[in-house]
Amino acid sequence: MQTAAALTMVRDDAFFLKAWLAHYGTLLGRENCYIVNHGRGGMVAELAQGCNVIGLPGDPHRNFDIKRWRLLNGIVQGLRNYYRHVIVGDVDELVVLDPAAGTDLLSFLADTPAKRVLTPLGLEVIHRIDIEPEPITGPILGPRRHVRPAPHYSKPCIVSVPTKIARGGHYTQYSRIHTPDHLYLFHLKFCDFDAYCEVMNRRNDTVAATGGTVKEVSIGRHWFAEARGEDRAVFEAFAALPLREGFDMSATRRRMRRSFGPRGETGYFHFDRPEDAAQFVLPDRFSGLI
Repeated sequence: MQTAAALTMVRDDAFFLKAWLAHYGTLLGRENCYIVNHGRGGMVAELAQGCNVIGLPGDPHRNFDIKRWRLLNGIVQGLRNYYRHVIVGDVDELVVLDPAAGTDLLSFLADTPAKRVLTPLGLEVIHRIDIEPEPITGPILGPRRHVRPAPHYSKPCIVSVPTKIARGGHYTQYSRIHTPDHLYLFHLKFCDFDAYCEVMNRRNDTVAATGGTVKEVSIGRHWFAEARGEDRAVFEAFAALPLREGFDMSATRRRMRRSFGPRGETGYFHFDRPEDAAQFVLPDRFSGLI
């Protein structure tokens, strides 16, 4: 049985797909990468050569996220028959192992027991446009050094047990929490101002084509133009976040473990996700990892 596979679904997001492929294609091998090509885009198929690509119709439709996660759940459980661990998530979310662990992600997963769900700690890479003027022409980390805590992206995304993942990937029906000390989920949505504007334009167009409301389309409100706000103001606001010294996330992980429990009567489990208005500078050891 192979150690690990990575799975995502994408439509036209070349910037994030390139980062996803560079990361998982290098760590796991492209033969262990699975990409659902929503809309059968030629750009996605070309970039993902050597991966396992599943083409889907791209007609606008409602209940998009419900259908998407229904499909991803099925693929995850199928891949579990061939891999010990399956990493699943959006194309702008990458699981990263802190180099301080002394090994790489694939070796870490090879030594991690199966029959569990791993929950990396979520960090959002933010583009400080006031002090980071250089464009992204290669690796993201290095030109971008600032992150903010993102509890909403502490997702149970590494699966090696039969379970159901909730829409959006935020919860599962697995009744325990495993959040290893060196494991992170980097959310890249805000890692580059120009890329953000391009992606948001496409997402606004996608949901507008369905003709539905937020509830009818069943996807995040941030995909809708009316909830977008002014792009430059969003990024300028990052400078006001208090800068914390060091890079110690142990207290956050302790809160995750202490607060873990049933999510009402839904059959899912979760932990408290308090907002933490702060930012950190990533240590140099992270530069070039993604």
